[in-house]
Amino acid sequence: MKKYRKGIITIVLILVAVVAIWYFFIRKKEVPISFETAQPEYGHIATTVTATGTLRPVDTVAVGTQVSGTIKHLYVDYNTQVKKGQLLAELDKSLFQAQVDQFRANLQVMKSNLEYQQNNFSRQEMLYKQGVIAKADYDLAYNQINQAKANVASVNAQLQTALKNFSFTEIYSPIDGVVLNRNVSLGQTVAASFNTPTLFVIAKDIAHMQVETSVDEADIGNVADSQRVTFTVDAYLDDVFDGKVQEIRLSPYVSSNVVTYNTIINASNAAMKLKPGMTANVTIFTAEKDTALLLPVKALKFRPDSTGLKDYVMVSAVHKNPTKDKPKQRAGSSNYVWVIRGDTLLQKHIRTGLNDNTHIEVLSGLTPQDVVVMAMNGSSDPAAAGGTGSPFMPRMGGRRR
Repeated sequence: MKKYRKGIITIVLILVAVVAIWYFFIRKKEVPISFETAQPEYGHIATTVTATGTLRPVDTVAVGTQVSGTIKHLYVDYNTQVKKGQLLAELDKSLFQAQVDQFRANLQVMKSNLEYQQNNFSRQEMLYKQGVIAKADYDLAYNQINQAKANVASVNAQLQTALKNFSFTEIYSPIDGVVLNRNVSLGQTVAASFNTPTLFVIAKDIAHMQVETSVDEADIGNVADSQRVTFTVDAYLDDVFDGKVQEIRLSPYVSSNVVTYNTIINASNAAMKLKPGMTANVTIFTAEKDTALLLPVKALKFRPDSTGLKDYVMVSAVHKNPTKDKPKQRAGSSNYVWVIRGDTLLQKHIRTGLNDNTHIEVLSGLTPQDVVVMAMNGSSDPAAAGGTGSPFMPRMGGRRR
């Protein structure tokens, strides 16, 4: 009897030990349910398109020469500020001066010959009227004076051409600006044959710059003229520069089956920090609002776990008495969120607008007093915990209606 009682006691002790181990070490402790919530707030929101581009002057002029020769004088260099009509360089004038002197001398010879022919024609005309000479002699004198007049006009035209070429030996600036590039050196020979050689490149006004950027075809539909633009350059990472879209060029650029469109952006350079050729990281604001009712995008992904919400009443948004009429065109996208009111979770249908991937604009369905659930703590359901799944999974987005 004692052995039997001792065995029962041993079994009871083993069972108590097993229950204690399960209760203190194996049993899952109940985690209190809590919610991560947010209330809609008014603020600024914008949708943007990002791209990279290159800074360029608004207008540049390539200054060349129309005659060949050797550079004798250079009066400007890189970064020199120049005015319209300012002398930039001179070619060697000796050969051109010799041509001018030659044609001037030829002109004097032709003028002297014309004077002689005029005197000769006067005598021949008088003799012809007196019947002393034949008509043929008169006609010959008349032809000679006309030839002399034509020779004077021809040599005078050659002289004007030589003078014009002589003036081309002096290179003047056609605009006010700054010299960006100098392609010649003192003593260098330039040949103006089929192509005019470029001596200098002058930027008209670097106080106003342009950003030439390439926008992808998937984004170009949202870009329009006069939209606000901000950009940064690597040289001044802490500075944000402002600009506006000037034009979208219709000619596409295709590289590796990727189609882009050149978009020109005007920017002020009053501080002279921007330099031609800098790479700009551009942000184009395609749409923006200053006083929009905003809600975190995370709230759209919340899905409650009914198994862990036994103490809460969940009310889904159910459309009753659907109309058979043609649906009206409504602005924004259709989405659903969950609002907590005491021990009730109420699903609400909302219309949303702009989305910057952090916040979304609420067009209708919510007020600033609503408490919207973004995530539920204490649940093993990833959707209820906030819906932060793989970024490669399809997003739950509303359809345009």
